[in-house]
Amino acid sequence: MTTDLFNPAVWEKAWKEDEGTTSNRMKRAGVDPTRSFDSKARVFDEEVFSEGGRRRSERIIGWIEEQGVNFDGLSVLDIGAASGGFSVPFAELGAKVTAVEPNKALAELFEANRARVSAGKPEITLVNEAFEDIDIAARGWTKAFDLVFVSMCPVIDNWDSVEKLLGCAKQFCYISLMAGERQHSLLNEVKPLLTGRESHPDASDMAYLNHLLYLKGYSYQSIITREMKTAELSAEAAVNELIEQLKFGHLPEEHESRKLIQAYVSRNYPDGRVTVSQGGRFGKVLIRLQDQNMHSRK
Repeated sequence: MTTDLFNPAVWEKAWKEDEGTTSNRMKRAGVDPTRSFDSKARVFDEEVFSEGGRRRSERIIGWIEEQGVNFDGLSVLDIGAASGGFSVPFAELGAKVTAVEPNKALAELFEANRARVSAGKPEITLVNEAFEDIDIAARGWTKAFDLVFVSMCPVIDNWDSVEKLLGCAKQFCYISLMAGERQHSLLNEVKPLLTGRESHPDASDMAYLNHLLYLKGYSYQSIITREMKTAELSAEAAVNELIEQLKFGHLPEEHESRKLIQAYVSRNYPDGRVTVSQGGRFGKVLIRLQDQNMHSRK
C-alpha cells in the first residue's frame, strides 16, 4: 500500500481507468463534450454574466491575484472559455487573452461578448477548436503563455492532459475541477428510490490531480470550497433536469425512472414548485513554474 501511495505510475493508471471521473462518466453516457452545451448555451451565458456569475469570477480572479499573479500585460490561454466569463474580465485587467472554445453556440456568444471589453483594452483571440486536437508545437504554443487557465473543463481527464497544459505555460497554470460528486438536493432525495441505497462519496479528478502534482515535485497552491446555488423550478422542469442528471451516474435509464420521479415530485411537492439546491465541492490549483517560493505581498 505504501509503495502504491508514492508510485505516480499507479495513480496515472488509476485516474485513466476510474469509471467515476467526469470524463469517463461522459463517455459512458455517450456525451460529446464539444456538443454538450448546444441546447443550453444561452442560459449558461446569461448565468455567467449575471450579478452572481460576475461575483463568482471576481472571487476566483481575486484568489489568483492573491498568489502574486498580475494580469496587466500577462499572456493568458483560457481553455474551455465558454462564452467569455473569464476571458472578458482578464482582458479588462489588461491581459492578452487567447481563448479556446470548441462549441459553436458558445463561440458565437463569445463573439458577441467581445463588446463587454472596454475600448483600448487588448483584443481577445478566439480559437474555435478542441484543445485536445491542437498540436501545441505546430501552433507555436510551447511555453508561450504566462498563465494557462482551465476552469471546470472536461479537457482534464488524466495526467497526460495536464502535461499538455503545462507544456503551454511559462509561469502559472490554473486548474479547477469538481472535488467529489456534484450535489443536487432532489437527486439525493430520489436516489434511494432508484437504486435502493444511499449516496456515498464518489471519485474525484481533483484528488488525482493534487496527489500527482505532489508526487511529481510541483510547487502549487490548492484550495477546496463548497459552492451551492438554489433555484425554484416547476415540477416538469425539475423532473427533466433530474433525468438529465441520471445520464452521468450508475442509475436506471430514463424510461425506468421518469414515472417514479414524477410520482415522487407530485406527492412531495403538491403545489408544483420545487426548490432545488445544487453545487458541491470545487477544487482550485495554481501551479507555479518559475518563482516557486511562497508569495509575499511585500
